[in-house]
Amino acid sequence: MQRFKQAISGCLLAGLAVWTVPASGAAPQVRTQAPGFYRMMLGDIEVTALSDGTHPFPVDTVMAHVSAPAIARDLARAGLSAPVQGAINAFLLNTGTQLILIDTGAGALYGDCCGKLLANLRAAGYRPEQVDQVFLTHMHKDHVGGILEGSAMAFPHAVLRVNQADAAYWLSAASRDAAPAFLRSFFDSAVAATAPYIAAGRFQSFADHAQLAPGIVATTARGHTEGHTTFTITSRGQALLAWGDIVHVAAIQLPEPGATVTYDTDGAAAAATRRALLDRAARQHLLIGAAHIAFPGLGHVRKNGAGYDWIPINYDAAPASPLQ
Repeated sequence: MQRFKQAISGCLLAGLAVWTVPASGAAPQVRTQAPGFYRMMLGDIEVTALSDGTHPFPVDTVMAHVSAPAIARDLARAGLSAPVQGAINAFLLNTGTQLILIDTGAGALYGDCCGKLLANLRAAGYRPEQVDQVFLTHMHKDHVGGILEGSAMAFPHAVLRVNQADAAYWLSAASRDAAPAFLRSFFDSAVAATAPYIAAGRFQSFADHAQLAPGIVATTARGHTEGHTTFTITSRGQALLAWGDIVHVAAIQLPEPGATVTYDTDGAAAAATRRALLDRAARQHLLIGAAHIAFPGLGHVRKNGAGYDWIPINYDAAPASPLQ
């Protein structure tokens, strides 16, 4: 009996020793993000927000017509600090008869931070060759760069659609020569990105208030660029305003709508356009698709004194039915 007790005691002690031995191999950190797509229904149209990535946005050197103390205050209120990670979002519309992409991200033009749109499009269940049309809000690098994959068309069966004023400006050698030096590479990128589509006869410009597809109307929102464009998408009484670069840094430009960026072609016009669209969006409770508000860039704006708040849409894990 004594030997049995000693054996049991030894087993208990051995078990205790096993349980008290610290883990010797913690799982390695992964440090990658989930695929960047988010899906919702707008009436009968399936809308898929696609992330091209995020990049450090140098608010301290790029923002204009807003004081440094105001920038610091607004960032602190939002729990942010400079440089802010700026989102680059695009929106894929499946109308049931066409697959339409609004903006394409930066592609390779911003380096390793970005160029994730094609991978996220595939993760969302689509292939680039299925895209029928690509609409650009404007021709800056972070919107036009993704239409190329290497030197080839990323969307080989798509027609590329651009506001005629934007095309006339960014594809013009004379405009490039007259532009500030820091913008000249933007002209070069626009020319290089569109060249394969032009050569293939897949480039078309459009006028203000053009209906580009059933339920999709393009409206010039001049200021950020000469032909900067918003797209209003409607289906079964629901509407989405894809507004491009109306807002670059929500934490600053919503409380301070007069704040502009040095990349604006006409800062005063950009500020006036922003104020008008923010007012309209708040009054009409418009759903917004924003290129540079934190992914997925879908939400509403609410008036708050002289400024506005951003109200992101509520996450829906099963967007099989139209929004109510």
